[in-house]
Amino acid sequence: MQIVCLDLEGVLVPEIWIEFSKRTGIPELSRTTRDEPDYDKLMRFRLDLLAKRKLGLPDIQAVIGGMGPMPGAREFLDDLRLRFQVVILSDTFYEFARPLMQQLGMPTLFCHRLEVDEAGFVRDYHLRMPDQKRAAVNAFRALNFRVIAAGDSYNDTAMLGAAHAGILFRPPANVIAEFPQFPVTRDYAELMGAIGRASAAI
Repeated sequence: MQIVCLDLEGVLVPEIWIEFSKRTGIPELSRTTRDEPDYDKLMRFRLDLLAKRKLGLPDIQAVIGGMGPMPGAREFLDDLRLRFQVVILSDTFYEFARPLMQQLGMPTLFCHRLEVDEAGFVRDYHLRMPDQKRAAVNAFRALNFRVIAAGDSYNDTAMLGAAHAGILFRPPANVIAEFPQFPVTRDYAELMGAIGRASAAI
C-alpha cells in the first residue's frame, strides 16, 4: 500500500501569510521563518498585528477564500487521488485553510488549530504536535504504508527524508543546493511523473 503526502503552501496553494499580506496591504504580515526563525515569536507578532488591525477570523477567511489554489492544483490533486491515497501535511491552521480546502475538494489535511474568541478574533494558536510532518510520515510507515512525500521548502525536508521517496516541487535554490538527494520538479506534470517513478521504485 502506498500513500502520498503533500505540503500545502507552495505546492497546492500560495503562501498564505505572504498572499494575505499583499491583499490586505499590511507588509509586516509577509514575515516568515526566513525573517524570524523563532516560530512562536513570529506567530505572537502576527497575532498581535491582527489584533491591532482589528482583523478577525471571518475577515481573514474571506481574504484567503479569494486567493484560490495555484493554477492546475485542483486538477493535479483530483488525478493524484484517483491513483493514490493522499494526505496533505501542513504547518498552517485548519481555520485558515478551510476556504482553500473547499476549493480543492476537501482533501485530508493534518495541520494545527487557532483559538478564536466569541467575537471572531484570533487569541492564540496550538500546534497539533512538534515536527508533525515527519511524525506523520513515520506513523504511516509504522502502519506498513510505502510513503512518497513532496514539498517545496526547507521545513519539508524532514518529511521528505523520512519518506521512502522524497520530491521537491519548485524549491528555492538554497534548498536544491543543500538537499541534492531529492529530485526537483517545476510543474504538476513533472511532479506527477516523479511520483509515478517513485511508486514503481519503492
